[in-house]
Amino acid sequence: MRFRSILLSRVLAPAFSLRFSTAMVCLAVAMAGLLTAVAPSTASAQPLPNPKHSDPTDKFHPLEPWLPTPNVYRTASGAPGAQYWQQRADYKIDISLNDENQSLSGTCEITYHNQSPDTLDYLWVQLDQNRFKNDSVAITSKSAPGIGSQATFKFVETMLAQQAFDGGYKISSVTDGKGGEIDHLIVDTMMRVDLAKPLPPGKSTQLAIEYSYNIVDAKVIRARGGYEFFEDDKNYIYEIAQWFPRMAAYTDYTGWQHHQFLGSGEFTLELGDYDVSIEVPADMVVASTGTLKNTDEVLKPEWKTRLAKMKKGEDLEFIVTPEEAKENEKSKSKERATWNFTAKNVRDFAFAASRKFIWDAMPVTVGDKTVLAMSYYPNEAEPLWSQYSSESIAHTLEVYGRYSFEYPYEVAISVNGPVYGMEYPMICFNGPRPEDDGTYSKATKYGLISVIIHEVGHNFFPMIVNSDERQWTWMDEGLNTFLQYLTEQEWEDNYPSRRGPPEKIVPYMRGSNQRPIMTSSDEILQFGANAYGKPATALNILRETVLGRERFDYAFSQYANRWKFKRPTPSDFFRTMEDASGTDLDWFWRGWFYSTDHVDVSIEGIELYLIDSGDPDEAAERKRKQEDAREDSISDERNRALPLRRRIEWRPGLKDFYNAPDYDEDKVEENDRKNYQKFLDKLDDEQRAMLRRTTRFYVVHLANKGGLVMPVPLRIHYADNTSEDIQLPAEIWRVNSKEVKRLFLSEKEIVRLEIDPKREIADTDGGNNHWPPKLEPSRFKLYQSGKSSNPMRKAAEKEKAAQKKKEEEEKKKAASKDKASDEASKKSGEDKKPKDEGERAKPADTKKKVEAGKPKPKKAANEGKKESDDDSKSSEATDE
Repeated sequence: MRFRSILLSRVLAPAFSLRFSTAMVCLAVAMAGLLTAVAPSTASAQPLPNPKHSDPTDKFHPLEPWLPTPNVYRTASGAPGAQYWQQRADYKIDISLNDENQSLSGTCEITYHNQSPDTLDYLWVQLDQNRFKNDSVAITSKSAPGIGSQATFKFVETMLAQQAFDGGYKISSVTDGKGGEIDHLIVDTMMRVDLAKPLPPGKSTQLAIEYSYNIVDAKVIRARGGYEFFEDDKNYIYEIAQWFPRMAAYTDYTGWQHHQFLGSGEFTLELGDYDVSIEVPADMVVASTGTLKNTDEVLKPEWKTRLAKMKKGEDLEFIVTPEEAKENEKSKSKERATWNFTAKNVRDFAFAASRKFIWDAMPVTVGDKTVLAMSYYPNEAEPLWSQYSSESIAHTLEVYGRYSFEYPYEVAISVNGPVYGMEYPMICFNGPRPEDDGTYSKATKYGLISVIIHEVGHNFFPMIVNSDERQWTWMDEGLNTFLQYLTEQEWEDNYPSRRGPPEKIVPYMRGSNQRPIMTSSDEILQFGANAYGKPATALNILRETVLGRERFDYAFSQYANRWKFKRPTPSDFFRTMEDASGTDLDWFWRGWFYSTDHVDVSIEGIELYLIDSGDPDEAAERKRKQEDAREDSISDERNRALPLRRRIEWRPGLKDFYNAPDYDEDKVEENDRKNYQKFLDKLDDEQRAMLRRTTRFYVVHLANKGGLVMPVPLRIHYADNTSEDIQLPAEIWRVNSKEVKRLFLSEKEIVRLEIDPKREIADTDGGNNHWPPKLEPSRFKLYQSGKSSNPMRKAAEKEKAAQKKKEEEEKKKAASKDKASDEASKKSGEDKKPKDEGERAKPADTKKKVEAGKPKPKKAANEGKKESDDDSKSSEATDE
């Protein structure tokens, strides 16, 4: 069987479109390739280069050489192993908040449980407040800011404030459980505690640390906790985080955590139980991780009554009303109160305190229990917060629970203060507020809802699924941003999500100055896009395009439930997602997480093949039609217009057999027909039918210009105005990741092809996604050119404008005088007219009336100015 070939080039071919009927047969051709990978910081193995292939790297090379070897602690399936272990630390803390000098002081008692198989000679403790010391690595390693020729007061204030701030822990003592001094060494934001005797597996030890530190002004120095001062009422909101010495993590994969706290990489912590007593001024309200144990001592009777009522109802209730918060602001009590909170199985603890807090709450049904969604905020946050904060908490708990597991704690809290967004177990800090007049923009409204969803969502990742934020930011921020996107979409139609949809990450992906997602937190470039946006987008693509929702959701839920209250690593996530979905995703992790490649798939061209039946008469007719349809060349056209004197015409002896009128080189001879019939006689019925098929064989040329291998969503448009969406799997690139040809069989004519019509793979160049190429217009604006103004011209124009204004004012003044004079004359004439005797005006009355008609310049000017000012204010309010 022979094929007739028709080349349909990208540039010269007529418009085409693609769509496939269900009857169409799709045959795969060679594909594939490998990753030009940027090696992750944790990887030690690279696939060997292959110089004997046009694509020297293999993007489908197994990922196993880059992942830790499975063992008894972490299995090859991604689940915790039979001998999985993790350390534990319990805390008893007594802390006092000084509202006079914005400081904390107290004692932190730690019971450390060695559940590892190792004997420990020393312990490491995190001292995160040391980040604010001026000789800390975090500050001394900072690059110089761009100052330029001008700077805001706020910018300079921040630099001066950091230099003057006396930050960091003041450690008074480190003792054992019996009060004996323990040797210790402070190394920047870490402290090594040397044990008097080694701590064997299965044993516990106690230490107590007496300390204090100054709280940072979080409105001046960027921080994850701190205070905000309100000038009008001389009150503070305190959001207290990273406020006590916390045990560093000791793990099976890295031993002690050694990364200093530089600001970006957050925390690697151990789970434990907390008993915390917080002493504050008696008129302050405290919000905290955990459950309040002494409500009778610290809550007013009316607050307790409202709290009990709210728990039995369904709607939001004020526990501390806006009016009560206003009254609290005026009180500056010298008395003290201690709020006692306990929390079970949490990895951290934070709290907030202020006289300014309004407190609202609503019940949320989670499984067979009720969780209290609670919000604390000042009157400055109204009316936005009472409408959206607690509702956003409730929504988050409900949606996240469906994709992972039920929220296990009793409360979930959102606090408004100086920190825009930061998370801790059961409590988070969120910053958006309305304007001073109570109005707010759309961006502020959705910014508040989104940041609350995000920070409350962190309760699931990493507060419960306890990943290592210090090394792998994406494991909490990326996963949480992905779930945030799903939760936002369940809030309302067309929710303005900033991250998640593939098209949102395109500008970052096509840009430069990047590192792979699998980069240590403090070395990440473009932090938000890299650690939040890119992994969230990758998971969204994995869910919608690669695996489908059913397989993805099941696998993701497996990961969450396998690792809740445990510490997963990236390999545990990768392996679980593959194990539970039944899909090899090594190519996906390599491309999205280990490289800086981007998606750019191009349609390079298309070829059309038709079956040639071999019938000589059919072939001759087809050739004749092609010749008839062929346009004359420019030479042929001009030679006919001006006939040439052909030599063969005046020298007839030159003519022979081939010049005879009856000679036709395309004439079908009878022998040709007989031979064709013999060919047909040897075929069976199916083969003869195949020769008569009009099936079109299209070969589409695809190129991977971005380097990141991905499935190829393709829309095929047909000549009958129908279309069909198909998806080529990522494995199409497995033989050559740079270019591939794909064969499509169709009974209908394809007139157009389109890649990624639903914007689902983050393709960075839509211009090469169409065949034939689609011309996208760029628009330009028209403007009227004029002379640029120099200082002399500006001064002259200003003087001219002032003169014109002066002349207009003088005209108005003259017109006002003339009008007043005319009115006075008119009035005087009326008074002189004869009247009835009983109605004659008295001379004194006439004088008064005349004077009343005269203008009073001074008073009139003042009144006019007042009216003008009022109009101006009204106009500004309208413009605003």
